[in-house]
Amino acid sequence: MRIRPIDTLDAEAFLDLSKAVDQTGMMLFEPREKKWTEEQQRKMIDGILGRRNSMTFVAEEYGRLIGYITAIGGNVKRTAHRAYIVVGVREEEQGRGIATELFNRLFNWAKSVDITRLELTVIKDNRKAFQLYQKLGFVLEGEKVHSLMIDGKPVNEYYLYKLLD
Repeated sequence: MRIRPIDTLDAEAFLDLSKAVDQTGMMLFEPREKKWTEEQQRKMIDGILGRRNSMTFVAEEYGRLIGYITAIGGNVKRTAHRAYIVVGVREEEQGRGIATELFNRLFNWAKSVDITRLELTVIKDNRKAFQLYQKLGFVLEGEKVHSLMIDGKPVNEYYLYKLLD
C-alpha cells in the first residue's frame, strides 16, 4: 500500500472511492446521495490542491484507491492555522491500519504548512472511529445535539480536536 497526495487524474477513482465509503452509513452523505460528475470531482480536487493549507492524501493498493484523508484549511487569516478533517476507508479494507497511516501522513504535512489545530466530527454511535481518533490523540471537545437526521431520527455528533506541536 502506498499513501500519496491526490492528483486531478484520480477524479474518477476518487469519486468511486468516496461513494463506496458513503455506503457505510457513517459519512455525511447518505448512500447513493452523491451525484457529482467526474468533472465536478476534478474541480474539487483542483480546489483542494490550490490551497496551501488544504490537502487530500489517498491510500492506493494494486492501482485501486482504498482510503483517503482530506484536510480543509481555514480560509481567513484567523482560521488559517486549523483544518477540518474528513477520512474514509473502504469497508472491506478497514482494520488494516490504513486510517492510522493516512493520519500520520497528514500530521506530518500539517506541521509543514503551519497547521496547529486539526478538527473533525464523528457520529456518536461510531464507536470504532471514535476510539481510533482518541488513540491518535484527538480530544473530545463537545457534542453537537441532533446535528444529523439519519433514517428520520435525530443523531448527535462528537466534535474532536488535536493540537500539533
